Amino acid sequence: MSVVKLSNVDIAITRGGIKIVEKISFEIQSGQILGLVGESGSGKTTVSMALLGHTRKGAVIESGSITIDGHEIVDASDSQLRSLRGGTIAYVPQDPGTALNPGLRISKQILESLEKHQPDVGHEVHMARVREILTEVALPSDEDFLKRYPHQLSGGQQQRVAIAIAFACRPKVIVCDEPTTGLDVTTQSKVLATIRALCREHGVAALYVSHDLAVVSELADNVAVMYAGRIVESGTRDEIFFNSIHPYTRRLIRALPDIAGRNQILGISGYAPMPWDRPSGCAFAPRCADAQSLCSQSVPEITKISNSHNVNCHRHKDSTKIVATARVEREIVSSSTQALLGIDGLNGFYGSRQVLFDTNIHIQPGECVALVGESGSGKTTLSRCIGGLHDDYEGQISYFGNALGKHALERKKEERRDIQYIFQSPYASINPRRPIGATISRQLELFYGMKGSAADARIKELLDLVSLPHAIVTSFPDQLSGGERQRVAIARALAAEPKLLVCDEITSALDVSVQASVIETLKNLQESTSVALLFVTHNLALTRSIANRVAVMRKGTIVEYGGINDVFNSPKAEYTNRLLQHTPTLK
Repeated sequence: MSVVKLSNVDIAITRGGIKIVEKISFEIQSGQILGLVGESGSGKTTVSMALLGHTRKGAVIESGSITIDGHEIVDASDSQLRSLRGGTIAYVPQDPGTALNPGLRISKQILESLEKHQPDVGHEVHMARVREILTEVALPSDEDFLKRYPHQLSGGQQQRVAIAIAFACRPKVIVCDEPTTGLDVTTQSKVLATIRALCREHGVAALYVSHDLAVVSELADNVAVMYAGRIVESGTRDEIFFNSIHPYTRRLIRALPDIAGRNQILGISGYAPMPWDRPSGCAFAPRCADAQSLCSQSVPEITKISNSHNVNCHRHKDSTKIVATARVEREIVSSSTQALLGIDGLNGFYGSRQVLFDTNIHIQPGECVALVGESGSGKTTLSRCIGGLHDDYEGQISYFGNALGKHALERKKEERRDIQYIFQSPYASINPRRPIGATISRQLELFYGMKGSAADARIKELLDLVSLPHAIVTSFPDQLSGGERQRVAIARALAAEPKLLVCDEITSALDVSVQASVIETLKNLQESTSVALLFVTHNLALTRSIANRVAVMRKGTIVEYGGINDVFNSPKAEYTNRLLQHTPTLK
């Protein structure tokens, strides 16, 4: 019997009746994990939140049925929904740093759920359950840990606390909304193993929402692919990843980076339409190489390929297989010329605590150096030193042989223009009170004195580079998805026409298709402008597509440094080997 069942669910904006998602239908059995994948704006989060009876402000579940363990969610009262949330159905958020209460101890936050849904049970029994669930998610259960606050935990520990809260009342259903986004590969592996084990052992039906297809391929039993508010293909894990039919699904898989470096990743040209701008026929038709006139005239109906495999495509019988392209090897850039950026004997501090130890890296013009390692290894601290955002360090950072001021304000205007920093979180780095056009034009005015029509034309060029529609210039950040905001941040940095881009986990919030397009954009920029990159990432598979060399950092020390193929094919450090083993990949 299905624990989760959705039948022809439509969710629409109340004003204007524009549909955000349409005809969503799927089922999840006890103990099964359904992966829901698709690009930003496809409706994944809208569907996942609907399972909890929640819709964003200004939207409503217009029609259809959603049943959770036999309970109808559509039209349920607020009190009925409150009794189901946390007890029957639970939620694991994308960012536990903002979801956990910073003013409450860990034990209290887990206890709250138990006390709400099991009011007749005594405190000692509740505390025993708190310790039990912490052990199940591989966290300490001693008094010292129970008394900690969220800020005293690492990102991975925070995420496992969020999982513990979700599983505390032994729910029948759990919704995981990109719970490993931003986590390093080792922590991600532990979190995924925790979710998998808890679902199997306790018969929990899980909906796992993600843009990371490699993660879904390792975790999910079944997969549903969404595009522009509809499920375009669904099936078992093997049917979707090894026998996909819909052109969109095939393109998503071809955009997936490969840790073995066998194939070149391939982005998808164009961008997904907004709910108010979707074509009358197949929404993917404008981006599809197989599209014919029928595709733009009518929306395709569901076609059953097998008992478990369904596809919505007019040309499902003769869609073109995408031939893998061999990856072009990135040669190591000669160090005979003067380094664009030199880092020599850098020791970084936070007050009395040292976090970087004798760090040495040299980046040549046009070169990409990848900086990889776990959370807390010192990657971002080193990046911030380069960007002039952290000045508590000893040693020297030089730009074409000239020492840079430690703080950005101590540097020349040309140096600030030439070294641009792209932050990991687009939510915190973009001014929420400025429209997107003003955010990008600020760079043009500051560094080039460009205004008016010339600035408008340049903004359109930059939006094209990062696959964003021109109409977005009048939008504010809160009207965009996380992936769209990150692309705005990239466009803003490119507006300065830098010679060095410090990319701090810039693809962690992006879909694989957009990620591939961004990587292609950066590679093309390198070829045309010789811009150099420091590419900070926890996605080791992605580095093979863009980097010439890689530096592996652990506890503030570079433990391995060399050509990308040498390090990945024959790692010398045991730590590097462990990172490679924990990297999810499509097998």
